[in-house]
Amino acid sequence: MRVMEATRSTPGRPAETELHQCRVRLAAGLTAPGQARERVREAIIGWGVPVDMDIAVLLASDLVTHAISQEAGESVTVAIRCSESRLRIEVHDSSRARLGSADVPAAGATAGGILTLVGTLSTEWGSYRTPAGKAWFFTLAFRPHLAEGTGREPQGSRVGTAS
Repeated sequence: MRVMEATRSTPGRPAETELHQCRVRLAAGLTAPGQARERVREAIIGWGVPVDMDIAVLLASDLVTHAISQEAGESVTVAIRCSESRLRIEVHDSSRARLGSADVPAAGATAGGILTLVGTLSTEWGSYRTPAGKAWFFTLAFRPHLAEGTGREPQGSRVGTAS
C-alpha cells in the first residue's frame, strides 16, 4: 500500500490533515468487493486505526457493490484516508448515472437495502460528482476505547453486544 501525507477538502468539508492515504483501482467485477474489503482491512491494521474493522470492511464492500451495480465502467477506485480523527472510504467510478446534489445521495439510493447499512452505521456518508464520474463515501469517527486496529474493546468483547 502506498502511504503519503496530504490534505484534501471535499464538498461541504474543510481540509483536514491526512496522516495516511492509499488508492487502489479494481476491475469492476464480482471480485471487487472482496478485494476492497481486504485493502480496507490491511489499511486499518497497518495504520492502527481505532475503528470497528468489521463495520469498515462491510461498508466499503457495500459502496463497491453499489458502484458496480450502477454501471461503474470498467473499474472503480477505492480511496482510503485516515486523518487525525476519522477514517474515510471513497469509491470513485466513471458512471454518468443520475446523482443527487453534491452531498446528498440520489433519491431512492437506499432502496433495496444496499446502502441502508452505510447510512445507518457510518458517521457521515454521501456522494458527489467528479470530473470522471461520481464518488460515494462514508466516514467512521475514531473510537479511542477500541484496541488499536482490531475493532474490539480492550477486553476482547464485541462492540455493541451484551456480554
